[in-house]
Amino acid sequence: MSGDGSPEIEVDGTGLRVAVVAARWHHEVMEGLIAGARRGLADAGVTDVTEVRVPGAFELPVAAARLAGRGFDALVALGVVMRGGTPHFEYVCSAATSGLTQVAVTTGVPIGFGVLTVDNESQALHRAGLRGSREDKGREAVLAALETAVALREVAPL
Repeated sequence: MSGDGSPEIEVDGTGLRVAVVAARWHHEVMEGLIAGARRGLADAGVTDVTEVRVPGAFELPVAAARLAGRGFDALVALGVVMRGGTPHFEYVCSAATSGLTQVAVTTGVPIGFGVLTVDNESQALHRAGLRGSREDKGREAVLAALETAVALREVAPL
């Protein structure tokens, strides 16, 4: 399972400003990811949160790029791409991953990567943080972004 070996993250995000950018494609899975992100933000004490919805995973990088310049301490990108019978899966996954990486590296704003890249709906549901899911990737993406933001603030404050 993809969650094997994942670190336990507990972080105090009090005072951090966070933007969550979430795709709308695959409604049930996305609602689970967003709920998980909200749980992670609440657990970390983050109250200054902006949520932005975009159509799909392909649109996540442009939204993240715009938000990265708006004073957020961290961003979280949530989406799901399911493999189909065409190369569309590879193109969208590559574009989302490369685009989000470019935004994070060029702006210095950490981005929690909560984009599920799965073969089928069952795999997505098992990672979406819903009742009965084995993993909560929305929450994990938030905590990874927050821990990175806190670490960077300590060693390289703005």
